[in-house]
Amino acid sequence: MALRFEVLGRFNRARAARLTLPHFVSQTPLFMPVGTQDNSIFACWWKSNNQLNTLVIYLVAGTIKGLTTNQLEEIGCQIILGNTYHLALRPTSELIDEMGGLHKFMNWPRAMLTDSGGFQMVSLLHLADITEKGVTFQSPVDGKPMLLTPEESIQIQNQIGADIIMALDDVVKTTITGPRIEEAMYRTLRWIDRCIAAHKKPNEQNLFGIVQGGLDPVLRDICVRGLVERNLPGYAIGGLAGGEDKDSFWRVVAQCTASLPEDKPRYVMGVGYPLDIVVCSALGADLYDCVYPTRTARFGTALVPEGVLKLKHKAMAEDTRPIDPTCSCMVCKNYTRAYIHCLVTKDAMGSQLLSYHNLHYMLQLSRDLHSSIIEERFPDFVRGFLQKMFPKGDVPEWVCNAMEVAGINISSCCAQFSSSHDSELEQDAPTKKFDDKEIAFDDKYTLINKFDSKNFDDDEAVIDDKYIPTKYFDEVAFSNKNNMKQEL
Repeated sequence: MALRFEVLGRFNRARAARLTLPHFVSQTPLFMPVGTQDNSIFACWWKSNNQLNTLVIYLVAGTIKGLTTNQLEEIGCQIILGNTYHLALRPTSELIDEMGGLHKFMNWPRAMLTDSGGFQMVSLLHLADITEKGVTFQSPVDGKPMLLTPEESIQIQNQIGADIIMALDDVVKTTITGPRIEEAMYRTLRWIDRCIAAHKKPNEQNLFGIVQGGLDPVLRDICVRGLVERNLPGYAIGGLAGGEDKDSFWRVVAQCTASLPEDKPRYVMGVGYPLDIVVCSALGADLYDCVYPTRTARFGTALVPEGVLKLKHKAMAEDTRPIDPTCSCMVCKNYTRAYIHCLVTKDAMGSQLLSYHNLHYMLQLSRDLHSSIIEERFPDFVRGFLQKMFPKGDVPEWVCNAMEVAGINISSCCAQFSSSHDSELEQDAPTKKFDDKEIAFDDKYTLINKFDSKNFDDDEAVIDDKYIPTKYFDEVAFSNKNNMKQEL
C-alpha cells in the first residue's frame, strides 16, 4: 500500500482527511479535474514534443483551450485524472513508460489517478463487446479492435505510473434493470481478483476497487462486502451519475459510504456538480471527478455560488463586474463579464479563462469543505451554501432527505420551514439579495436528450449540451440548475 489516509476532523458522516500519496499530500474532500480525449487536460502531447509543460484541452468540436501545469498548481489542483483507454491509444502507454512515466512526460509534480477504461463500456458501447475475458473496443483512431482485459488495464496503468489506479469493472447504466445489473456486479468482483494478481507495483501505486450493483441495495451490499474483504487501499462508488434520479443517487452513496472502511478513502466517480459534491461530502465521501467544470466552460458558462452564469448571453455585453466578486482567481481579478462575453462568442481564449475560473471554483469549494469540517462549522457552511444557491428556499427534496440522514439541520434554508426555523441560523447564513441584473431562473430549465441534434445559438444562454431554457428572458443571464440530473 502506497498511501496513508488520516482523518483530521469529522461531523457525523462527513470527514476531512489528509491523503498522502507518492507524489503529493492532498486534503479531502477533493475534486479532481479530468483529462480525457475529448474534454482533456492532457490529450494533445503528440501535437508538439517541445511543449510538454502544457496541458491542452482538446475538444471534439475542434476548440482548443489551454491550461499550463503552473496554472493548475496556482489554483490548487492536487490530483488530476487520466483515462487508460485514451492514453493507451495516444500517445500509448509504451511511450509514456519510455519517457519515465506520465508525471515526467507531462511535467506534473503532483498526484495523478488513472481510470481503468471501464467507463467506455457505457460511453462507447456501440464500439465495444463485453465478455468474461474483457472488453473488445473498436479503436476510434484507426478502427482496429483493441482488447482491454483486467490484466491489460493494470499493465497499462503500471506503465503510466499514476498514484492511484482503478480496477477494471463491468459498467452498466443505472437506468438499466434486470439480470444485467447482477451479472455486472459479480463480474466486477471476479475481475478485481485478476486486477490484484496483475498489479506489479503495489508499493508505488494504489489499486482502488469499484462498487457496482446499480440501484439495487442488495447487490451494492454484496459488492461492498466483497471488495472490503480484499483489503484494498481505497474504494470507489461507480455506476452513478448516468441518468438516475437524484433520490436514488444519494441513497446509493449513503449506503456505500456507511459500509466502506473508515480508514480508507472513498471516491464517488463521475460527480462534478457543486451541489452533489456538498451532499456526498456530508454523507462521508472524499474524492470526486467530472468533466463538467471544463465542459460547461466550453459553452460560455461560469460556476458561481448562486448557480451558473451564462457569459454568452447578451445581458453580459456591457456588464463591467467580474464573474464572481467573491472569487479570488486570476480571471475574476483581471477581467470583466463584458470582456469574457466578447471572447466566448468569438475566441477560444474565453473558454480558457472560464476553464481556469471554473476549476478554481471547484478547488476552492474543496478547500472550504475541508476547512469547515476541521474548524467544526460544517453545518453552517452547508446552510450558507444552500441559501446562496436557493435564496427562495426551494431546496430540492432529495437534498433535504440527504441532509436529514447526514444529521444536518437545513430547515432555515427551506421555504416550507420559514415560519419555524431558528432565528440564529438565519443570521449564520444570510440569503443573498439579487440586484436587477441577477434574477434567478429557478425552475425554468428542462432536460433534453443528451444526443439531441439541436443547434444552439449565442442568444440561447446555453448551459451545456443537455440543457436549454424553457423560457427565454433576454434581460436575464443567471441560472441555478444544480437540481438537474448528472451528465455522463
